[in-house]
Amino acid sequence: MDGMATANRDLQVAQTVFGDGFEQIKQYVDILTSRGVEWGVLGPKEAPRVWERHILNSTALASLIPEASTVGDVGSGAGLPGIPLAIQRPDLTVTLMEPLLRRSNFLTQTVMELGLTDRVHVVRARAEDCHETFDIVTARAVAKLPPLLGWTKKLFMPDGQLLALKGVSAEAEVQSAQKVLKAGHLTAEVLQVRSHPDADVTYVVRISPR
Repeated sequence: MDGMATANRDLQVAQTVFGDGFEQIKQYVDILTSRGVEWGVLGPKEAPRVWERHILNSTALASLIPEASTVGDVGSGAGLPGIPLAIQRPDLTVTLMEPLLRRSNFLTQTVMELGLTDRVHVVRARAEDCHETFDIVTARAVAKLPPLLGWTKKLFMPDGQLLALKGVSAEAEVQSAQKVLKAGHLTAEVLQVRSHPDADVTYVVRISPR
């Protein structure tokens, strides 16, 4: 499939995935590929692949999140996966945690422009400095599992879960984290999920208390 056909497919998939929220997610993509690139929160080479690589990859988590959950998105960066999930799932309350000033300013401005301030909150903080707890904690391209668990465990214990978006090396990361998992009384499973049957597979490591 050539680039144009892939882009058209991804756009059609996104229309199905987001439904009434499609115009809102399009607005977010426009912000990402303009101000996001200018401010350095999205690489310029990522802009042409933003639907498949970033938006649909993020919303693949939606099927794993129970209704009306509170979601803490650690190291949110450009707002991924938190903002796409919030647009797709109006039942969610999402906190975007980002320690860097430029990125947290980007998130605050973007959330305001998208009209999401009633249920999407931006906190300028590292995960380990946040004192809230959440039903679901999400992480995308933040760190390998062992340090990530150290930073996020208190955010989802005792009853929540961590959903970490990973690549094809997910199984190897789980193996490397066995000591940390055992010490924390946690279990890990690698899931392959899609935001839509025509979207690419996304690898997710789901961490739960034993």
